[in-house]
Amino acid sequence: MTLEVVRDEKTGVAVVRLNRPHKLNAIDEETAAELSAVWRGFRYDDAIRALVLTASGEKAFCTGIDRATEVPQPSSPYSLDDPLLTIGPKANDLWKPVIAAVRGMACGGAFYLLGEVEFVIAAEDATFFDPHTTYGMVSAYESAYLATRMPPGEAARLALMGTAERVSARRAYETGLVSEVTRPGDEVAAARRCAEILSSYPTDAVQGTVRALWTTRSPTLTQSFAQAPHLIALGNLPPGRQGELFGGRGGEFRVR
Repeated sequence: MTLEVVRDEKTGVAVVRLNRPHKLNAIDEETAAELSAVWRGFRYDDAIRALVLTASGEKAFCTGIDRATEVPQPSSPYSLDDPLLTIGPKANDLWKPVIAAVRGMACGGAFYLLGEVEFVIAAEDATFFDPHTTYGMVSAYESAYLATRMPPGEAARLALMGTAERVSARRAYETGLVSEVTRPGDEVAAARRCAEILSSYPTDAVQGTVRALWTTRSPTLTQSFAQAPHLIALGNLPPGRQGELFGGRGGEFRVR
């Protein structure tokens, strides 16, 4: 199993933990399938009324898709298979509140997860960035999620600057991507405290509010996602060229 799930029926809170620290919690096909199954399963678990999403290790919350994962693509130029599209709670029709607790790097495909939680609590050592443009890839889905979480200029800078910059937890808090900053190691406890409060409230009212909040964002995301496959097909370098850039770039970056 690439996920660790701990249920606490006394508080009504479950903690879902990405558990691939040796891979910086990158998501492979197995992890993507497990995430989808976990979210869908919690729709039927009335003992759990709020959730915390976090990850094992101190280096990374999630670094997106595992580069070793091969995703077969249909031959049609109008189709694109993206296993990350089904890893978030909203994509799986879960309307119980989910709070993310982030430590270390959160980059690239991590925003598929962070884009579908209610809010993010981050440790002081958390950093956020999107490496796509550095490696000749279009940041389409990630940018769409970011644009609904941050001021336009901040979302654009994070998406466009690639690996040259990382956004600190403090700056992420200032721009609205993060709602609270804690000392390293305290982020999960802080998220649990919030989740326990939400779990103590009448669950239908909480879930209705989650759904109401999501309705303000979902039309924008639906329109953006409709264009994303075409933008990726037009703008992405061939995989071989991307691989060359992965091997030849990186190194120094600025944290702001």
